Amino acid sequence: MFAFWENRVFYDSFMARAHDRLAAAQSGTYGDIQVKLFDYRFDVKTGFEPRFTDADVVRVAHSRVHEDRVEHFALMQERVWNPAMAGSPGMLRGVFGEAPGHEFLVLSMWQSSAERGKYRPGSVERLSLRAGTEDDVAALAGDVVQLDPSWTV
Repeated sequence: MFAFWENRVFYDSFMARAHDRLAAAQSGTYGDIQVKLFDYRFDVKTGFEPRFTDADVVRVAHSRVHEDRVEHFALMQERVWNPAMAGSPGMLRGVFGEAPGHEFLVLSMWQSSAERGKYRPGSVERLSLRAGTEDDVAALAGDVVQLDPSWTV
């Protein structure tokens, strides 16, 4: 689940006023949940907006980066990964965020699984070598998520 907040004040207000009531109503609907707040750092491709009506697929990558490699990792995201994704057919937009503890999230939105598939594994390997990703990243998790329009609010 992804939620986008206009600012921290609105998020804090929601947490103080409505969260517990909603969470109680959802009791038993999930087995385990973990919440992380990522601050916006920069766009991937173009001005990000949390609009999902034109996207069928989201790619999410969650990285924990070595402390001494944080700035290099962010610079390589901006100079290597972003231009490559921006040039991929079907890539709509994305966002690069940072959380405490040297954690980063890259969320990219795609027109379809077929278009996302054009971002080939061989290209990813070349980009990873060029960016020095293996030296930067301590842990990486992610997935390609097929969006269900009925879950979009």
